[in-house]
Amino acid sequence: MTSATTPNPQPDDADRRSWLASVRRIVVKVGSRVLVDESNGLDEAHIAELVRQIAAVRESGREVALVSSGAIAAGLPALGLKRRPRDLPSLQAAAALGQARLIELYRDLFAVRGVAVGQVLLTHDDMRSRERHLNARNTLNRLLEAGAVPIVNENDTVAVDEIRVGDNDRLGALVGHLVRADLVIILSSIDGLHAAPPETGAPLVPRVTEITPEVRAMAKGKGSDVAVGGMATKLDAADMVMRAGEYMVIAHGREPDVLLRLMAGEALGTVFEPRPTRIGGRKRWIAFFERPAGKLFVDDGAAAALRKRGKSLLPAGVRTVEGMFKRGDVVSVVDESSAEIARGLVNYGADDLRLIAGRKTSEIERILGRREHDEVIHCDNMTLA
Repeated sequence: MTSATTPNPQPDDADRRSWLASVRRIVVKVGSRVLVDESNGLDEAHIAELVRQIAAVRESGREVALVSSGAIAAGLPALGLKRRPRDLPSLQAAAALGQARLIELYRDLFAVRGVAVGQVLLTHDDMRSRERHLNARNTLNRLLEAGAVPIVNENDTVAVDEIRVGDNDRLGALVGHLVRADLVIILSSIDGLHAAPPETGAPLVPRVTEITPEVRAMAKGKGSDVAVGGMATKLDAADMVMRAGEYMVIAHGREPDVLLRLMAGEALGTVFEPRPTRIGGRKRWIAFFERPAGKLFVDDGAAAALRKRGKSLLPAGVRTVEGMFKRGDVVSVVDESSAEIARGLVNYGADDLRLIAGRKTSEIERILGRREHDEVIHCDNMTLA
């Protein structure tokens, strides 16, 4: 941003139309509050309206994947509940009841417009395992290529904390990474990022070019009675999308014709602009899908070599090793202030790395009795934060 606390000028219509013209694949994430009515039941009329818009976007020659919240909210009435429960069995029961109803509704509404849908339920484990990750990616790509609309949700009926994605804003970003979407659109109950809580009258921030601490300070509030995320989770998703080299937009999901107007280049919501270079598939998996198994604290020289020159990480630059991990695991590389610099696939397990940390490459064989790699993490297996 031009200033951390002052909204950027709105990109003009010509600028929006320019980058939108190249958008061919879109992920639309719809929040629970957009899909339910005042009684927290599914708002079928509004869902039909969203389906109409998605079908129209497809008719313009674009592919659309839909990440839909709302399963738990859809299941609450059958459990006699009005608010999202806190205990895991009730959450999973609501998801089981609601997901069936939600996908049936989508299937019928899209069928009226001649569009097939495919249900894809994911957990974090499905995306962090390289083999399952590739299977999920191939399935989603095949559905899109066949002209269907994949409808994705977290598999809340079986997910526990260890395998949860966490919220559907993050899931929307991850699905965008899986299918290499050009644009991720998050339709929410708020019209975008504001410089302060919207109820204060603070202006909308129309454009963000970097997720800075000042931008994160603008994220206030939390999820509703039927939702999990707030603006903070949307900024997390935006950071992931921008770092991968793609656009994201947050807009109000009940704005009339919001998708059609966005795709026509109208100035709605907040646009999050990408870094100039797109990340390849393997590096996306390293950066976004696998949770780090440990941390490597590096000195200032190593930090500069990684940040400024994209070098590999050598043993001499490692100060401290945190956690227990094995060769081939993803680890986080942090500087001396604990700020993350990069993530990568480590060439040595934690025990071996503790022995060679701070030592020259030429000393590895003498210390370990072998020297399989000169680098702790090779630059080809590393992504910068």
